[in-house]
Order: sequence, then structure tokens, then C-alpha cells
Amino acid sequence: MQQINLGIIGGGTVGGGVYQAVQRNGLLMTSRLGVELSIVKVAVRDLSKKRPVKIPKSLLTTDWASVVEHPHVNLVVELMGGTTTAREVVLKAFKLGKSVVTANKALLSAHGEELFLTARQFGANLYYEASVAGGIPIIKVLREGLIGNRITRLYGIVNGTCNYILSRMKNEGADFAEVLADAQRLGYAEAEPSLDVDGYDAMHKTGILASLAHGFWVNPKSIHVEGIRAVTALDIQFAGQLGYTIKLLGMVKKLEIPGKGCGPVQVSVYPTLIPNSHVLASVNGVFNAVYVRGDVVGDTLYYGRGAGQDATASAVLSDLADAALDLKFGTKSRIPPFVPHEREGAVLPIDQTVSRYYVRLSVADRPGTLARIAAILAKAKIGISSVIQPEGHQGEFVPLILMIHDATNAAMAKALNRISQLAVVKEKPVMFRVESFD
Repeated sequence: MQQINLGIIGGGTVGGGVYQAVQRNGLLMTSRLGVELSIVKVAVRDLSKKRPVKIPKSLLTTDWASVVEHPHVNLVVELMGGTTTAREVVLKAFKLGKSVVTANKALLSAHGEELFLTARQFGANLYYEASVAGGIPIIKVLREGLIGNRITRLYGIVNGTCNYILSRMKNEGADFAEVLADAQRLGYAEAEPSLDVDGYDAMHKTGILASLAHGFWVNPKSIHVEGIRAVTALDIQFAGQLGYTIKLLGMVKKLEIPGKGCGPVQVSVYPTLIPNSHVLASVNGVFNAVYVRGDVVGDTLYYGRGAGQDATASAVLSDLADAALDLKFGTKSRIPPFVPHEREGAVLPIDQTVSRYYVRLSVADRPGTLARIAAILAKAKIGISSVIQPEGHQGEFVPLILMIHDATNAAMAKALNRISQLAVVKEKPVMFRVESFD
């Protein structure tokens, strides 16, 4: 029976999880694939570090290059994270003609175009199922399952930390800081949580999905990103009264230009009001979900654990199976990992995007306040669909909630800037977008 020898770079949470999963289900995979997976070496930063998964010392080394260059290793598994050394590891493997499995979304987001070109140049392959949404096989869905579809819409709840925080804020009426501290204590959020709560982790994943769906590499600098720090318990309460749930949503929309057909693609990450009747509104806790619309298949949903040792290891095992079969049958790839087919693809600037909006203002509780605000919006040709001014608030200033009809982001930003300068407005306006999934 053919044997595929693995060299793993990284022995932390994910690397240890993959080692453990291969030990647990290696025989099962062998029976299904007709190929045996054997771990030859595991590169780690510190040999003396205590690990939750025990890896035999005979397999460990601190020299990643010796693993990549090992004559018996024919598949490299990059699980170290980061974008500097990891890039060196992957490029080194490709130049030796060795394919790579990675779970590194930051690496792909920053250097994906270079990595795919290099893999093709040296006849290698890059497998990256574990880079987005953990145990949800969304990369395989886009590359294979929906290969006959043009993707017109893609919406993703792809950061478990943010979804956990927003879910608890909704269920308990708690504030962001309180739930974040609890999430850190429970291990759902890092001690330095900005990568998650400021939206950058979701941005990496959304950019990869957008690139794969639309055939041009999306520069992360062109993706508009907003995190969840500005979401308060008050916003979640009012959104609920209006029939919405707030989620951090990665969004990929292919736009149609009248008379010209397809236009640029909106690629964004921001807190979004989702109708309670929509399936994504019920995705809670640390779970992820990706909602994809194809022009042939229609709407489809993919749901599961988006992070963690076991979920990520499961996705890596899927890639190991694909890589093992490619090696077994002497094909570098049955379906290329990334196919550029939209040479003139472009990301729509956020100012040109059109949306409905939720706006919360803190205003003076006196006659004429709403009229002044409405006049500014009317001058900008922005319509108000509904207004909530809750009773029972004490003090000179009270919250005022506006639901706004479709408008460009540029027009809304300009109007809110003018509104914030009114003497009757106490604080900077809070604005979130509303998605109708049409």
C-alpha cells in the first residue's frame, strides 16, 4: 500500500489536534483512501514546552527547514500561523516540488496570489480548507460543489468569538466589555482580542472566499472592515424591537450595472442587522455559518463549528485526503486551488455601496429636534422608514432610533456628519447597516 509521509510545521493547538486526529482515525482514512498517512517529523518552536497533545520526542525538531527538506517527506502541513516564517515554509516546499496543506488564513489573505502562482510554477498544489470556517467544508463547496454556478451572493458569520459575544449580549442584555471579559476567561477570546473583535480575522476569511468565488485575488486593503466594539446592549435591544438580530457579517455581493451586466464586487465586514426570520439570525454561540447563492442552485447554507482544535483538524484531514489521492494517482490537482478568471475584477469602494441603515442618536428631549434631523436627511435625499423614541428615559437627552431607506454609504456619512454638529445632538451618531438578503 502506498504511504504518504507528512512533515508538520507547528505543534500547537492545531498541529497537536492534527497529530491526534491522524492517530485516532488514520486507519479509517487508510481504509477509505487506500493510502497510509505517516507523520515523519513535527517542527516546533520550543522542545521543552508542555503540550496538551503529547507528540513523541523522536518526531520533534526546532528546525523547520529540515522537515521541509526531509527526503522522505512528500507533503508539508503548515500549521504554525503568522505570515513571515510561514510564507518561507510554503515557498520552500513549493520550490522542492512538494505540495502544502495550510490552515493559515492570514497567510493566504496577505500572500495568496503569490503562493498560488509559485505552486503552479513548480508543479505543486496548495490545499487550504481549514483556513476558513473551521470544520465547515466551504472551500470545497466553492471549488467543487458549486463549480457550475456563478456566485451572486455570499454572507458569512465566520468569527466565533464575535458571534459568541453578540449572542450573549442579546440573550442576557449584557454590555460588550462585560461579555468580552468573560469570553477571555473562558478561552473564547484572546487576551489581546483586536484580531477578532475589530473584524480582521473575519476580513481575512471573507477575502479568501470572495477571491475564490469571483476569480480575482482580493487585496485585503480593499476590504472595508468594522468590528463590534461599537455595538451596545441598547442597540441589540432596539434591533430586537424592530425584528432584527445584530451579527458580524462578512459580505460578498456581485453587483449588476443596468445595461452593462456584471459590475464590481462588494466585499465588506461589519456589524449588520439581520431579520429575525432569516436563518443566519439563529446562528448562535461560537458557531459559524456561510450562506451562498448560486445562479443555478439558488440559496444554500453551511453551518458548524468555525474554530477550535477538533474542527480545524477535521478540515485539515479533508485536505490530507485530497492531497493523498492526488499523489496516489500522480495528479498535482484535480481541480486547481485557485483559478483567476476575472482579469478586470474589482472591489466596490465602500462609499459607493448602497444599504438600508439603523441609526441611534442621543438627542435633546425638546420640540423640533426630529424636524431638524429629518431636514438634513431630506436635503441629502435620504428617506426615513421608521422612528423609535422610547418613553421612560430620564434626563435631558434621550435615544432616538431611525431606520433609513436605501442610500449610499457616502451620502449617509455626509448626512450624519452634519447631524452630529447640531446642538440638539449630544454624542456621535451610531450607524449599522441593515441587510435584506434580496
